[in-house]
Amino acid sequence: MAAAETEFRSGFVALVGRPNAGKSTLTNALAGSKVAIVSDTPQTTRHRLRAVVDRDDYQLVVVDTPGLHKPHDALGEELNRSALKALEDVDVVAMLVDGTAPVGGGDEWVAEHVMKARRAKKVLVLTKADIAKEGAIDRQLAVARKLGEFDDVIVISATEGFNLEGFEAAVSRFLPPGPRWFPRDMPTDQPLEVMVAEFVREKILRTTHDEVPHAVGVAVEELKYNEKRDITKVWAVIYVERDSQKGIIIGKGGELIKRIGTEARHDLERLLGTKVFLELTVKVKKDWRRDASQIRRFGYGEGL
Repeated sequence: MAAAETEFRSGFVALVGRPNAGKSTLTNALAGSKVAIVSDTPQTTRHRLRAVVDRDDYQLVVVDTPGLHKPHDALGEELNRSALKALEDVDVVAMLVDGTAPVGGGDEWVAEHVMKARRAKKVLVLTKADIAKEGAIDRQLAVARKLGEFDDVIVISATEGFNLEGFEAAVSRFLPPGPRWFPRDMPTDQPLEVMVAEFVREKILRTTHDEVPHAVGVAVEELKYNEKRDITKVWAVIYVERDSQKGIIIGKGGELIKRIGTEARHDLERLLGTKVFLELTVKVKKDWRRDASQIRRFGYGEGL
């Protein structure tokens, strides 16, 4: 008698943790392509992004959330709301803890909210195993385990691809029987305009410093594909809060904004599979981070 077929399982897994815990890096590694932007700047992730991990016997929908932190403005409050909202309807909450940084009050605050997600299974994920000092992993695990009651504990390095199969195995066993929520060839549900805007913002984060990255928002005004020439034309606006910030992004003789555009275009050509013409302009919108309506206009936080 033939063995019964394995029942297909599907569900949602939220990645939560402090800023720079490695959530977006893990999301990209699981998706097998770049769907989330990555930088060393806190609050890099502003959208609640879903990446699809499709296997023969399960489909894992990974929800990458903004880093939980003490907010200093309306933008920070909105990002926290977005991250906490992601805990409400998922099957598994994976709490990421940076394996290279001391476990502290911020992790305790995140864990407190994770434990309130009653219906979800909880998995503790220690990240950045590739750069943690020798012996640090065991010490970190001992401390991190005390943050709450977890259903499983995993150590990974998303950058090196270490133990990603272990992560998938740990979370997929908690998924309920269910359908494929997304087509097999769909790596993310993120709208194309949002991904384009985020790829531009990533290059700004990597080329500017101090207060400028936090004050930047990007909106795609128009995106048009020319089939005859096989080229996608993108017009995007970079918003900042001060004239001085505008000057920094443009740079001397327009040098920096040209560099931002060139680096973003390379990513966009890989994303879109066509040549890309990218036109960037910079506008000042004073104190937009304190304006909830403007934050939602950019699509940051709970609205997505």
